Amino acid sequence: MDLKEIQDLIRFVSKSGVTEVELEKDGFKIVIKSDRPAEQIAYVQQAPVMMAPPVQAAPVAAPAAAAPAAEAPVAAADSGVPIKSPMIGTFYRSAGPDKEAFVKVGDKVEKGQVVCIIEAMKLFNEIESEVSGTIVKILVDNANPVEYDQPLFLVNPA
Repeated sequence: MDLKEIQDLIRFVSKSGVTEVELEKDGFKIVIKSDRPAEQIAYVQQAPVMMAPPVQAAPVAAPAAAAPAAEAPVAAADSGVPIKSPMIGTFYRSAGPDKEAFVKVGDKVEKGQVVCIIEAMKLFNEIESEVSGTIVKILVDNANPVEYDQPLFLVNPA
């Protein structure tokens, strides 16, 4: 290592703000230490964002005596096999704002057919139907957040 390389290394250490550099090259070892204190970098952890679950048509806490009667109509209206979200993300019914929805209520779907997209960490994941049948109900509005294992669609199996 020649004098020019050592001077360049010293300039680098002084400009970069590091406090110590150790370099070993061809059996030659050099350690350059700065006497100034290292810059303090503060890492701030962002508080987790709590999202409200999507609003679904379900009765709010009913009295215990009226609960069985109140649940019966909801269960009848929501009959079907759910297609659930395999991840946390944002639910999209179509591939783009100007594109047609993958499925609508009344559409027939086959096992493996793409029914929606869930965006997670800037990746768009196609969600496929796990059952063949007819879409009975879409449980999530477009561009709303979804949770893991949240029902997205109800399918009447064929």
